[in-house]
Amino acid sequence: MRISRVALKNWRNFRNVDVPLQERVFIVGPNASGKSNFLDVLRFLRDLAKPEGGGLQKAIRDRGGLSKIRCLAARRDPEVTVSVELSNGDLESTVWSYSISIRQQQRGDRLPYVSEEKVLRDGAEVLSRPDRFDKVDPARLTQTSIEQINANADFREVAKYFQEIKYLHLVPQLVRHADAIQGRRMEDDPFGQGFLEDVAFTQEKTRKARLNRISDALKVAVPQMKELKFFRDPATGKPHLEALYSHWRPGAGWQREDQFSDGTLRLLGLMWSLLEYDSLLLLEEPELSLNAAIVRKLPALIARIQRGRQRQVILSTHSADLLSDQGIDASEVLYLSPGQEGSTVTVADKVKQIRLLLDGGMSIGEAVLPLATPKRLDQLVLFGD
Repeated sequence: MRISRVALKNWRNFRNVDVPLQERVFIVGPNASGKSNFLDVLRFLRDLAKPEGGGLQKAIRDRGGLSKIRCLAARRDPEVTVSVELSNGDLESTVWSYSISIRQQQRGDRLPYVSEEKVLRDGAEVLSRPDRFDKVDPARLTQTSIEQINANADFREVAKYFQEIKYLHLVPQLVRHADAIQGRRMEDDPFGQGFLEDVAFTQEKTRKARLNRISDALKVAVPQMKELKFFRDPATGKPHLEALYSHWRPGAGWQREDQFSDGTLRLLGLMWSLLEYDSLLLLEEPELSLNAAIVRKLPALIARIQRGRQRQVILSTHSADLLSDQGIDASEVLYLSPGQEGSTVTVADKVKQIRLLLDGGMSIGEAVLPLATPKRLDQLVLFGD
């Protein structure tokens, strides 16, 4: 399945949003326009559906409470709504629709509660809450149906899809110093603290196949690298990655991950994640720490892996190099524009100015990024005068 449409009401930066999604999505906009918050919508759905350590109350508590989630422009409308449509294959026909609306109790514990939860399959209603049981016992509304095994049997396919959503913003320092910070494998590890344990946990045959593919790619991106392998320290049992670099002394060029550059670690983590599952992958600024020439190849790299795995990838970016790829279609780009009533989200091919620039031969980066540049940016150089 793929998420083919997202609709939001009062979610963080966004007063109202309703946009289609392609198999590959690039989110572009100025600082503080809501790129991370848009990705967090999908992480929120994952957190709702997680079988352990998930659910409505924890998902909202982890985000600072409903008051921190609700858009500041909401004013008298206190309800927060997240709706998604899920399709198979071509993204054209909707198979499932899931929608949840949340309010906060005005008395008592003031807990967030489900004001509405709906599930449709092929247009037919599968779930509609509040139902008669909720009216008899309103405390039931402090939990969603999608988080309860005994309540999501008729749409468990949707719950499982949400559970498998993966978010990655690998921090090289957490990988490099995993021993010092006691890095361990966790169900949700967006920053790579347990990345090495995740590699170790993978079945040996699969791990070798992935690392061989990654090694072949890294030999191109890091020409002095000759070999990449996994091993466990015989003394401590800790997992490690080791690479052989060109060196004038035979066998003297082996380096562990704590000696890898930030760019090598981020590229390695990105490739591993792309190969890891078939579920939705969310990437936050994958261009960080990477050479500009490598960044320009990332869209093609993602597309090539998608062809084999049919995996939906949604990423945020500020990079002109990444968006210089002529293979990026304007329908794949979401342009975020902040305003006094919250940020708007528009598919780039619906913006006349962008279409005209693309028709004139510009890349998507050349057409979109100037719109995301602050108008008075030149004055930044006056800082300190």
